[in-house]
Amino acid sequence: MVFKPLSILFPLLPLSKLPYQRDSRGFSYGLHWGLAGRGVIVNDKVFQNLKSSELQQKGATITESLSGLPVHFRGILGGASAISKAQYSKLLKQVTTHISSISSIFVHDGAIGSLQKSNAKVRVIGDSPSAVLTLSDVLWETPTRAVSHDSCPLTVYAATSISIATGEVVGLGAQGNNGFIAADVERSSLILCGKAFADTNGVKEALAALSQPIISARGGLLLSARFLVSGDSVVLLFAPENAIHSFADMLVFEDAGVVISPEGVAPLFKTKNTSDVNQYQMPSAVIVATSDSSGSIPSVSKLSPGQAAYHFLAGKQNREFLPAYAKGPSCIDTLDLAKTLYTKLKEHQIPTFLVNISEEGKTVAGKDILKVVELGKVAPFELKRGGELKEKYSWFLSGKFQEIPEEFSF
Repeated sequence: MVFKPLSILFPLLPLSKLPYQRDSRGFSYGLHWGLAGRGVIVNDKVFQNLKSSELQQKGATITESLSGLPVHFRGILGGASAISKAQYSKLLKQVTTHISSISSIFVHDGAIGSLQKSNAKVRVIGDSPSAVLTLSDVLWETPTRAVSHDSCPLTVYAATSISIATGEVVGLGAQGNNGFIAADVERSSLILCGKAFADTNGVKEALAALSQPIISARGGLLLSARFLVSGDSVVLLFAPENAIHSFADMLVFEDAGVVISPEGVAPLFKTKNTSDVNQYQMPSAVIVATSDSSGSIPSVSKLSPGQAAYHFLAGKQNREFLPAYAKGPSCIDTLDLAKTLYTKLKEHQIPTFLVNISEEGKTVAGKDILKVVELGKVAPFELKRGGELKEKYSWFLSGKFQEIPEEFSF
């Protein structure tokens, strides 16, 4: 949909009172005012929510995927380099001024998470149809006007043709020729400069972190997990990237990132193998995968909710720990995630199993694990030998977290 430029401006009004209507020419006052509220002024044309084929007609092309671009985050608990409030404000001004100078602006509305009541709405504002095409393949569709009526939507600015020196201008230093990613939790906004939109993993990690507090406020729990579907059963899986191959044939979605809420469980982002079904019932079981070749942990054992939260918090993989199985930045404390998971497991009485995918160096097949879990005849977790491993868990967690809840146990 294309809208013509505004020739006569309204007197300045609070955004909540701005008219949301179209005149006989198809001009959307609400869209233009909404963009103006985000710092972007339409001087010529704006295209909103075009289909993929329509974007391609406007010149969109499939961009080669990138990875590892610089990421600057303000307001997270770790995992990315910091950007100050002043730097982000200056960068945002540079980006909105640039997009406003472009004759054709592209807007796409979508959502993070496919659960209608506990997702995060997103508006993408870009200077290129290619950027919008790439980002629209990541976001879920959302009803018309859902973004404009949402209380706290996220805004993504894609400035593909902005100067590569922009990072230096705002004090971030040289950022390379491919661009960079910057995000601010307080502003609920994400800036993609240059070809940063093509770093899909970087963009997803940033969007996941930004959406965490929104999804949490709406009753959802965002976790770095995947899920398997077997018949009518849905099994939630926590596992590191190098262990996913054991379950590859049974994964419903490739990417880590799910939302659990009273509505059920659903993936965070669209993927290439997204099916018509994007929402599932509450998990019938949870698998916490670990990798221990010392022979201390059995191949499959049953965990209490407190044990599940403890092992989730540790994320033990041989000699390394990956708390909550999450590598990306986060806006919510990991211990708080573990506490919420504990509550949901206990409230919904979801059976949880600890699976050692490399018992004594032998890789266990995911299908065999799932069969055992579905039968439900699994012994409670007990160490097979020694207490050294338990001490390693305790040493790591006590050093990383000030106080572990007494309900949590090895």
